[in-house]
Amino acid sequence: MNRELPKDFLWGGAIAAHQAEGAWNIDGRGPSIADVMTAGGNGIPRKITKGIIEGEYYPNHEAIDFYHRYKEDIQLFKELGLKCLRTSISWSRIFPTGQEETPNEQGLKFYDDLFDECLKNGIEPVVTLSHFEIPYAIYEDFGGFANKAVIPLFVKFAQCVFDRYKDKVTYWMTFNEINNQADGQEPVHVWTNSAMIIEDDQDKEALVFQAGVNELIASAWAVNEGKKINPNFQIGCMMAYVPIYPYSCAPEDMIASVKANERRFFYSDVHVRGEIPTYTEKYWEQKGLTIDISEKERQILRQGTVDYIGFSYYMSGTITTLPDVEGRQTEDIPSAKLVKNPYITASDWGWPIDPVGLRYVLNTVYQRYDLPLFIVENGFGAYDQLTDSNEIHDDYRINYLREHIEQMKKAVVEDGVPLIGYTPWGIIDIVSFGSGEMEKRYGMIYVDKDNTGKGTLQRLKKDSFAWYQQVIETNGEQL
Repeated sequence: MNRELPKDFLWGGAIAAHQAEGAWNIDGRGPSIADVMTAGGNGIPRKITKGIIEGEYYPNHEAIDFYHRYKEDIQLFKELGLKCLRTSISWSRIFPTGQEETPNEQGLKFYDDLFDECLKNGIEPVVTLSHFEIPYAIYEDFGGFANKAVIPLFVKFAQCVFDRYKDKVTYWMTFNEINNQADGQEPVHVWTNSAMIIEDDQDKEALVFQAGVNELIASAWAVNEGKKINPNFQIGCMMAYVPIYPYSCAPEDMIASVKANERRFFYSDVHVRGEIPTYTEKYWEQKGLTIDISEKERQILRQGTVDYIGFSYYMSGTITTLPDVEGRQTEDIPSAKLVKNPYITASDWGWPIDPVGLRYVLNTVYQRYDLPLFIVENGFGAYDQLTDSNEIHDDYRINYLREHIEQMKKAVVEDGVPLIGYTPWGIIDIVSFGSGEMEKRYGMIYVDKDNTGKGTLQRLKKDSFAWYQQVIETNGEQL
């Protein structure tokens, strides 16, 4: 039996335009929904402001200035040995309000230059179309993705970049982690996924489902258009997979686990199968939700299924119906609550650390869909200490990644899961999406910048840089 990963396995790294590029208001770029999110902190949520408020600190405005420093960074990525780089195209850099007749040529040229630089250095671009960079004007003028008028605007953007980069990019993903908005207790996801702020007197659940359905229609339509432009495109979806385990083997906990996982699988079920699942139709009926989807739109879903499933994996969750266990009540399963798993530890931000869960996800998702998979986010956010000699000894990050790669390898070489590649999140330190911090660091390359925006932006290699370099050189044999 072959005990090795495929020779063409795509070892890479991942960033997103809004967390790395900066240059938020130059060369024709319009403000995006990420540009009105303030800095937060560990346990301090980010605020969403009404437009740009003078004197407020918005960490994404400069980010790590990748827009001006990408050549320097790509040289570091080349030294690291990356075979691919996952990033996104900022929609508001191409269509500043999302509604222009013609695209912004300066924005298109930036991504031409970026992808050319990657390819020149042996790095394949892997591109997400919408990674929390919806033009702010889409919110102002349409109220976000619950409005069907936004669907053709997204498709126009997709067609534009598919055509422009048809000879430079093979692997695409449409939307990033839109299944996260299923967690109604986290309004930031509804904002970043769908450009919506839901008021207290609105039907939150109906609006989130409507936005999600509209995004799934937009994705399928874009897939169809992309295949017309280049039939060799590999166009996938991108989901956040947080497997929800039953806390006990009580049958009620097993059912609660099934129901909790359904809410996260809904989006990928539609991406892959081209149909609204019966469990979702039944849920809408039971809750009295009226979701607008025409027969023509259902046909679009059927015609625009994805080629592969990209996903992020950071943690698992645990659910129970037992009354004597403390936890957070769920919205959609009244008798259940999310609780701590006594068998695993957690990060400084309270994220459960569960390497075996990655193997579980790889097997579960492949068995459900029978499509190739691509791990496009996985990583460890931590406080890094810079020594007097400008070194960063991040054994904790190496250990986290090693343990996850070990489980990834087992899924591939022992379980037979077809896996395209692995791109750890934040290969270089970037602004944290969740907290807006710089000091929640994921990278193998340190960026000198703090949570208030101060710093030189100097790049420094951490210990994990040399470690991952060796992992790539040996195709995962030396961990």
